[in-house]
Amino acid sequence: MALLSRQLSTPLGEMLAVASPQGLCLLEFVGQGGVQRELAQVEAARGGPVQPGGNAVLAQAALELAEYFAGQRQCFGVPLDLVGTPFQLSAWQALLAIPCGQTRSYAEQARAIGRPSAARAVAAANGQNKVSIIVPCHRVIGSDGSLTGFGGGLPRKRALLALEGGAAQRDWVAEGFE
Repeated sequence: MALLSRQLSTPLGEMLAVASPQGLCLLEFVGQGGVQRELAQVEAARGGPVQPGGNAVLAQAALELAEYFAGQRQCFGVPLDLVGTPFQLSAWQALLAIPCGQTRSYAEQARAIGRPSAARAVAAANGQNKVSIIVPCHRVIGSDGSLTGFGGGLPRKRALLALEGGAAQRDWVAEGFE
């Protein structure tokens, strides 16, 4: 199975996108911690190695991300080929159910998957999410409303939530996301 990758430019920085013929497997900010580990997990699960290139999935991901950052898209339709444990996959499905412009706590997410006492395990699963933005782990906040963990960094999480909340267009570069 061919795994193809390309870099995508966004207002919050360059992202690495990896897709199988079935769907998007990885979308992470270049240079953030853990990307190489996640890439190795995708390659092991999908018979890697990743090669630079393009396919319909990567083209769709690029288009939909551009529309998202332009404020023209709230829901993504790009097919996903998520790599994770059954528990992680259930946690990520709950993330996909959070509407754009809304947030949930880890406890609410744990209840949504029928594991009300598993808030910490849900938080750990969210930390292993390999498809940033499209699988919206940035929409999960602390029970007290505080912004907590995001692999891309809290400034990016804040910017994504502001974008989804309808905040006026911002000067993304001034936020330091080059």
